[in-house]
Amino acid sequence: MLCTCAGALIGALASTLVPTNIPSAPRVALPRLSLADLSAPATADSLPAADATWSDRVRARLRSAMGLARTVTLRSGDTLTDALVRTGLDKVTTFSVVDAIHAVYNPKKFKAGQELELSFEALDDNGASELREINFEVGAGHSIMVSREANGSFTAKEIIADTHREFARVEGTIDSSLYDAAQEAGVPTDVLTDMVKLFSYDVDFQRDPQKGDQFAVMYERNVTDDGKPVQNLAIQYATMVLSGTALKFYAFRHDDGSYDFYNEKGEGIRKALLRTPVNGAVLTSGFGLRFHPILGYSRMHRGVDFGVPMGTPIMAAGDGIIEKRGPNGEYGNYIRIRHNADYATGYAHMSRFAPEFSTGSRVRQGQIIGYVGKTGMATGPHLHYEVMKNAAQVNPVNVKFPASQKLDGKLLARFRATQADTDAKFAALGQAQKFAAESKSAAGGND
Repeated sequence: MLCTCAGALIGALASTLVPTNIPSAPRVALPRLSLADLSAPATADSLPAADATWSDRVRARLRSAMGLARTVTLRSGDTLTDALVRTGLDKVTTFSVVDAIHAVYNPKKFKAGQELELSFEALDDNGASELREINFEVGAGHSIMVSREANGSFTAKEIIADTHREFARVEGTIDSSLYDAAQEAGVPTDVLTDMVKLFSYDVDFQRDPQKGDQFAVMYERNVTDDGKPVQNLAIQYATMVLSGTALKFYAFRHDDGSYDFYNEKGEGIRKALLRTPVNGAVLTSGFGLRFHPILGYSRMHRGVDFGVPMGTPIMAAGDGIIEKRGPNGEYGNYIRIRHNADYATGYAHMSRFAPEFSTGSRVRQGQIIGYVGKTGMATGPHLHYEVMKNAAQVNPVNVKFPASQKLDGKLLARFRATQADTDAKFAALGQAQKFAAESKSAAGGND
């Protein structure tokens, strides 16, 4: 009777699981499956390799339909024990599984939404079964498998997927801001953060980007052999086209192994100070005389205000030493960094400071020194940012800083070779994406 049910289930499932748009795929007559077949792992010669993925999907769906596979999701407040008991496991089995997992992974790291896949083995034709295996992912390319041993105990082991490096290209068109457009295009958050830092030297993100402007970025990443991203690595190339003018930045490796970014002319893009020391910023108040929203009268505003959400990280605008860190009247929580004999920067209204720094600490450009807040005289969360030249506040938007370095001689020649190689890789990725998109469109037209 069970074999007959299994055959019927396969017939019902086949119409939903057959791959589409592969007219050359061979048709294979599937054998009738017993409970033993279903609980056993697939063998290499059970079906042709071309149908292996399809076969695995049938097997998984059929096991699930017969109650031999279940997925449990941790709820808010759940412990691992809570989730396993909820599947119907007895406490002895549950405690044995949890102990096994403890040997390779701390269950306290589980968060709500974590999924665990449980596989069971049928013991008889009356529906009796026992837990055979649990699988769950703890990160990209990193999973844990818990297996029942012959003596009934459980052991756990980590499974680290094989990975390789590849280049990824993402591009898009700006509608409101680079930040929004990049997120919509699928630029990973860490890559987007680095990209914003690169352009912060030259771009006023409040005024420069216009609707219809474009961006693109190429970065290296580690991916599993089945294409799952594991880790994003360094940006190799980034470009923005602003009102028809292109900014192109290339990563270049120096003789000491360090990397820096240069424009098409071989000029270093790294300037003494960042114009925008927070990501996703909107300029809400400029430098100059303004009506003060709290005091109720006009007075000089000797910095610029960036409207960003509470808790947004604030970066050091340049290398330097923290001269002041603490409450500072209407500025609230405040930091001032001395960069050199001429320049200093100030950051006001912070909700809190980065704990690793204190007065006298040396900081590097881009390091997080605190977080956006509304302390002091502020109507809402924002960063008040000041640039001081020779002790006098100046407009950060208008300050012009020279390039950090300009390549010449042998270094410039080596940069030109790197530039040509980067352009070729970027173009090749574009062609590959275009081909993939055209192929997908053509396949869709045959449905």
